Amino acid sequence: MRARRSRPLVVVAGLAVAGIIMLSWTQTWFTVHLHPGAAVAAKVDADGAAAVPQYTALAIASLALFLAMTIAGRVVRIVLAAVEILLGAGVVVSGITALADPVAAAKGAVGEVAGVADLSAVRRVVSSVDVSAWPAVGIAGGVLAVLLGVVVLVVQRSWPGPSRKYGAATAGAAADARAAAPVERDAVVDWDDLSAGVDPTSEPVAGPDDTAGAAADDTVGSKGRRSNDGAEAERGAP
Repeated sequence: MRARRSRPLVVVAGLAVAGIIMLSWTQTWFTVHLHPGAAVAAKVDADGAAAVPQYTALAIASLALFLAMTIAGRVVRIVLAAVEILLGAGVVVSGITALADPVAAAKGAVGEVAGVADLSAVRRVVSSVDVSAWPAVGIAGGVLAVLLGVVVLVVQRSWPGPSRKYGAATAGAAADARAAAPVERDAVVDWDDLSAGVDPTSEPVAGPDDTAGAAADDTVGSKGRRSNDGAEAERGAP
């Protein structure tokens, strides 16, 4: 029972981690102060979208991955767990890279204000950079994503899979369909029914107490036909 409960907990934790990464992507990472007269603004705020634009793709991929785990089989869960570890590692590497060189990470935001595009020119107009706590939050989200991927690899073996239940339901439906399928008829069967005085085009009427065996008696080889054949034999019919 505990193993069965671990899957929804892991999935919810994965969705929460993806939300943390996405939240950090929307917040201000760096506040870049510019030299006086270098641009029309004295400072520039660079959010996660400017510093680590890949965070949004990584977070969305992680979100979809954990949703897929709710219906995935064992082999697919292993693959998804490995992919989640790679996604978390990508988040960590991207965050550390941006944190190691804030000016390079904020180059796009500074370039729009200062009117420069080259990184060396951007460095010349920057006087200082203030770093917020959101880069650390994003990196922590990546570390949690890696840990969750490892947890899935360990505990997923005890998770129930959907394949057996769905396969049994499909097999049962197929068996019911085969049982309900009408008996195939041909010209020989129709001729034998006509000889026995049975209309081959009419549907048998089943009473409330009739069974499948009684319904089968209305076709070729029925009791009614055998009794008629016997009566004709007694009368000396050819």
